[in-house]
Amino acid sequence: MAMQNSARGPLAGDLSLSISSRAVWLASTLLLALAVYYFVGIDQGAVSVFGEDTHVHEFVHDARHFLGFPCH
Repeated sequence: MAMQNSARGPLAGDLSLSISSRAVWLASTLLLALAVYYFVGIDQGAVSVFGEDTHVHEFVHDARHFLGFPCH
């Protein structure tokens, strides 16, 4: 069984991304992180972007306390 020489290159395909692709991934990750931060850390139900609906607040209520965010 012959061993592959590591100087000849990687065995798997190249996984590098272009600069524009990296920017899209970074922007989408940042947007998702900010949305999660808003719903878990900031959304209080009464001052929610959804009005008086507190379903999102109640859904993440235990996570808020676990992460140290006060909510009442």
